Amino acid sequence: MSVFQNAIFYTTVSELRDLPVPVGVEIAFAGRSNAGKSSAINALANRNRLAFVSKTPGRTQHLNFFRLGNDRFLVDLPGYGYAKVPAEVRQHWERLLGTYLQTRQSLYGMVLIMDIRHPLTPLDRQMLAWFAPTKKAVHVLLTKSDKLTRQQRQKVLKTVLAFLRESYPQCSVQLFSSTSREGVEEITALLDTWFGSRIDPDTGVIGEMDAPESNKGNAPETPNARNKKPPVKGE
Repeated sequence: MSVFQNAIFYTTVSELRDLPVPVGVEIAFAGRSNAGKSSAINALANRNRLAFVSKTPGRTQHLNFFRLGNDRFLVDLPGYGYAKVPAEVRQHWERLLGTYLQTRQSLYGMVLIMDIRHPLTPLDRQMLAWFAPTKKAVHVLLTKSDKLTRQQRQKVLKTVLAFLRESYPQCSVQLFSSTSREGVEEITALLDTWFGSRIDPDTGVIGEMDAPESNKGNAPETPNARNKKPPVKGE
């Protein structure tokens, strides 16, 4: 049985001082607002409302931790791409999100959510470039695949895969739909493997126990990975 079947809400964090003690393994879910992040989390857990699905982009303003048992956590990050928030609030999110992703020792990797109809937006590319120096695993979910024909979604998948192979060769990508459940088994198997990895609590070094070869090296640093902040500015 997948670890996601035991998912329960653990805590919500709005200030860095409130972050839980970094033990075990954490996997972060990130993505542009309204790309289907909450729906993807709900589909993985086979729940309707484990993660709140909002019709208002940017509604999720905190880091929401879900415990999967045995010191394993799924972390739902604030959606990026929102334009209708005060500058002060945006700066707070930048600081909270940026510090967490750049320094969290127990963070194994990130699942990056992209709407298959609008993949690789400038903010998505910025997130990839910004996160690459951490050298942690990244898996891209092309959500809402049921909105396109089979031929269309295979074309998008091929395009995104070609981009990743050229710029971030150790990132992975797949099709996903929370409605048709396409790709649910695939992402569940991958994340079960990620959660089976070891992270040294003192150094943050990720061990290779049970980790597939495609994820051991993780994303390399690239010349474009020079952003100081995560991509949370409005378009």
